[in-house]
Amino acid sequence: MIPGPVKSLARTVGLTRPRFAAARMAYERTTLAVAGTRRERPGGRILCYHSLGQPECGVNDVTPERFRHQIELALRLGYRFVPAAAIAEGNGEPCDLAITFDDGWRSVLDAAEPILRDHGIPWTLFVVSGWLDRPGTGPRGILGWREVEALASAGAEIGSHSITHPNFGGLSAERAAEELDGSRRAIAARLGIRPDSFAIPLGQSANWTPAAARAAQQAGYRIVYAQAVETRPLGTIGRSFVTHFDNDLVFGALLNGVYDAWEEWT
Repeated sequence: MIPGPVKSLARTVGLTRPRFAAARMAYERTTLAVAGTRRERPGGRILCYHSLGQPECGVNDVTPERFRHQIELALRLGYRFVPAAAIAEGNGEPCDLAITFDDGWRSVLDAAEPILRDHGIPWTLFVVSGWLDRPGTGPRGILGWREVEALASAGAEIGSHSITHPNFGGLSAERAAEELDGSRRAIAARLGIRPDSFAIPLGQSANWTPAAARAAQQAGYRIVYAQAVETRPLGTIGRSFVTHFDNDLVFGALLNGVYDAWEEWT
């Protein structure tokens, strides 16, 4: 965590809350990259991205150039890329990595898919069905159903990321069930597939409840993905969150498990 004096300085110089949060994230990840503890993942590691070259995504955005570099760096280090489900179901090896993208930003089609195709890498996209249904209700720069269908036809696994991207930690059991079942039904209606994987919006331990877990199972999901490998909610699969600040030092630390107990929003 950032020391108290740093927070005081930020307030003094008028640093806005989003900028302070970004500075805090960069500070924490760089500090841990140097001094953090490595944690081996014998069954492989699942990476979580959001967008490539869409600055409106803030700390979630990675440039296309850096994404390509990270893919090629991992390959040079001896990693191989496998479907996320292979790792989630316990069939991964220590050298295995999987690529996932959350939300459905347009850059996934324009930038990520060509890079992944060039390297023959399987990947998963988790979509917010309500944003696809009603483009004006979600962030700008989100894909439409036709683009998602094209990605699915090209080999991407499509999973659910809810209808409205809520914090499930604050939802009633009924609302959680509506989000989980409704998004799965929407994807089935538009793409002809019933996704068996779900990625928790926000993805931290506080963003999931036992009631939501039961609703996910009842809706037909076999795999529920979170973030923060070591602090993930019970019964979920952890992923390693890649940020705008992840240079080679930080990305290497990520691959070595340094951030497995690190939560973005805590």
